[in-house]
Amino acid sequence: MSRMSPMPRTPDARLIHEAVARQARLRPDATALVFAGRRVSYRTLDLAAEAYAARLGRLGVGPGRRIPVLLPRSPQLVAVLLAVLKRGAAYAALDPKLPADRLRTVLDMLAPPVVVGPSRAQDVDGRAVWAPPAEELAEAAGRAPDTGSPHDTPVTPERDGAAPATVFFTSGTTGTPKGVLSPHRATTRLFGPDSFADFGPGRVMPQAAPVSWDALTLELWSMLTTGGTVVLVDGDYFLPDDLAELVESTGLDTIWLTAALFNLFVDEDPDCFTGLRQVFTGGERLSAPHVRAFLARHPGITLLNGYGPVECCVFVTTHRIRPADCEAEYGIPLGTPVPGTAIHVLDGDTEVPPGALGEICVSGEGLAEGYLGNERATGMSFTTFDSPGTGPTRIYRTGDLGRLDSHGILHFHGRADRQIKISGHRVEPAETEAAALRLPGVRECAVLPVAGESGAYERLALFYTAQPLDGTGGTEDGGGTVGGTADSTVDGAVPEPDTVRKSLAAVLPRAQVPDEVRRLRSFPRTPNGKIDTVALLDPAGR
Repeated sequence: MSRMSPMPRTPDARLIHEAVARQARLRPDATALVFAGRRVSYRTLDLAAEAYAARLGRLGVGPGRRIPVLLPRSPQLVAVLLAVLKRGAAYAALDPKLPADRLRTVLDMLAPPVVVGPSRAQDVDGRAVWAPPAEELAEAAGRAPDTGSPHDTPVTPERDGAAPATVFFTSGTTGTPKGVLSPHRATTRLFGPDSFADFGPGRVMPQAAPVSWDALTLELWSMLTTGGTVVLVDGDYFLPDDLAELVESTGLDTIWLTAALFNLFVDEDPDCFTGLRQVFTGGERLSAPHVRAFLARHPGITLLNGYGPVECCVFVTTHRIRPADCEAEYGIPLGTPVPGTAIHVLDGDTEVPPGALGEICVSGEGLAEGYLGNERATGMSFTTFDSPGTGPTRIYRTGDLGRLDSHGILHFHGRADRQIKISGHRVEPAETEAAALRLPGVRECAVLPVAGESGAYERLALFYTAQPLDGTGGTEDGGGTVGGTADSTVDGAVPEPDTVRKSLAAVLPRAQVPDEVRRLRSFPRTPNGKIDTVALLDPAGR
């Protein structure tokens, strides 16, 4: 195909789609995507996105709209995401396997004119659905408009990096997910010439994380906005054998793994990393023994610890890990700020001196606009800090505790609330509790994280007491478990652990569903009457 991608009317490298289009003009024949052994050039990707953008324009997609995309990982998914951005709208890449109730809640929050979904979906909760044709991107690229009516053209009104780009949905303590509206510049700030890592032509990275995570931003746009190549993993699981094969077959040299996956890869096959140039990990506290083993086996590979909440898009700090970090007093450091980002450690509204403990707060270009339709939560988390020397500064309060050392390096010291990370997923135990308490027969419950041998949280456990389903009151005669050994059976109609777990799986994302569910006669209590969580997790008492 000889046509070049159309020249944007107002190029702005802070806009994701325009940064990609610039790469299409600079190196049109370079490989942008690899999927199932097939390669897609930058020119083809950008032209296909133009064609899809024209179609979306006729469906009412434009500035101010938020478009849910429920497509499986594929080149077409990438082209559709770019098309949404070209229309001036923001995309929400959603897991096609979301439970129906959760999907309904999310769609109500987005209020889209159309849902982009698979061809088998006639509607989604009564909403209009556009299913892209089953085709290779080269076919779509052939329909890209050279010019067109204002109705058809994907060119949008002038915007800058503050324009909304994507919506990430994350756990909420009330039982309702929070939609985080993130601007273009939150993404593009990460991958410029002063980036924290080596991005650009020649770099090859897999896109293997769930598409609904902000990890998609790292795996996809780090490459496509800088001229690198994305290998789209064909499947739901990514294992050490897959990594070794892709390094050999595609030249893959860069990878992101959650801390839990990193530990697994190191344990299962430490040689699977051979051939890589850089490995990014994080999402939860790193295991020093696993890091130490990796560095000893692969001293030439750059290993970066990345830290950042979704409200600040991917990373706010990174740290190149060296062997001495494995012996650090406070664990492996979180590091120093990425471009366009500043870290403030506060006690209330006061910045603490170096070495003192406080709440980690973030300012800069990575901050989200806030939470969709939730002004109260936005006002609580996104506040103003009167920074010495700069005046009032908008910040995001992470709820994480940390300290900056004398070298300006950030160290993590846990959470100020109950929020945790499990395999890279941000999990609010309170959300699972809220869902459980809505189930018939569940009277009281507690959801607790359970740590593995590395010290990182690996799963959730739900404990509950019940009342008969007929509502007559009273308590059960015994208890039972799912994911463990039942200690007795129960006489009477009370909700069984397997029923509770299946019910939660129908309404919650997988990371929020407890692996272990246990019914109790009553909860152990501390002297002040609170649930004794230590006793609940004590193996001797279970």
